[in-house]
Amino acid sequence: MPSPSAADPEPLPPAPPPSLPAAARLAVVGATGAVGAELIACLERRNFPLAGLRLFASPRSAGKRLMVRGTSLPVEALAPGCFDGTDIALFSAGSETSRIYALQAVAEGAMVVDNSAAFRMDPSVPLIIPEVNARALWRHRGIIANPNCAAIIAITPLWPMHRRNRLCRLILSTYQAASGAGAAAMEELREATRANLDGQDYPPRVLAHPYAFNLFSHDTAIDLATGYNGEETKVMQETRKIFDDPDIAIGVTCIRVPVLRAHAVAITATFEDAVTPEDMRAELAATPGIRIVDDAARNYFPMPRDASGQDDILVGRIRQDLSDPSGRSLALFVVGDQLLKGAALNAVQIAELLLTRLREVRA
Repeated sequence: MPSPSAADPEPLPPAPPPSLPAAARLAVVGATGAVGAELIACLERRNFPLAGLRLFASPRSAGKRLMVRGTSLPVEALAPGCFDGTDIALFSAGSETSRIYALQAVAEGAMVVDNSAAFRMDPSVPLIIPEVNARALWRHRGIIANPNCAAIIAITPLWPMHRRNRLCRLILSTYQAASGAGAAAMEELREATRANLDGQDYPPRVLAHPYAFNLFSHDTAIDLATGYNGEETKVMQETRKIFDDPDIAIGVTCIRVPVLRAHAVAITATFEDAVTPEDMRAELAATPGIRIVDDAARNYFPMPRDASGQDDILVGRIRQDLSDPSGRSLALFVVGDQLLKGAALNAVQIAELLLTRLREVRA
């Protein structure tokens, strides 16, 4: 790693427990955005061992200060040399920024965990969900990609069954929250809802269509050749890469709904061999990061209001797909916090794995 310099991250008060003696020098790029704020909160909540932390955002945010573990840290603009002395850089500032500055960060000695779509389908960049394909992380060449939020939430619960009974076909319908389009979209939903309840017009400013009490096709460009939008294409391509199985048949419909921060997904999954709801429940019950919410007697199943602010992905409505007489298909409904497991939490979990490797190198 680079030798210390004047650009070293500002020191923070020690927080990790004694069982975690090694610490990393981190940078958060996009620190003032919705995901950036959750990245910082996750680092605090999980007691990530920090030897130092630097915060970066757009030039218009430079000069602001954010409180982290009781210390006021400045928000800086990205510049040449800004990653000198950094071990791990967590990026959540959009693909354009990542394409420029992630490569700079690697050149200056940092490992990058990137939350944008910039590198996800690059064959040399691992696309990681720690509960699914952590082993692929160690093939990285400096950049690790954080998957699409809808993909993470949809396929993490399918992995345990896929390991012993291959998933061969997947049909997904997503109901995606405002947070997936950023803090400005979340504010638009709040303001549009207030205006609608007051009987006032609220022309959309961030999203393409009126948001309050409405839903619409995900606001990414449609591929006229296939009819699928960009979000749907991402989910299909990324699922195959994460599962390391290019032959999974996948169909996806992605819809934006007036929910602040938790994505929901209706899933029909077909496996190679017969499978029962009891099989799926047994697999999920032993899976970290999954909570079964499947109370048919009370008609209580996963809901965005219950998943918001929670690390776990909620899974319910687990039932046989009666349209498949072979008995190889299940239907289920999952909900997860888009800002947490769909973005910031997954990135911090990757950083925790990278820290393990740093400890080995420095030992």
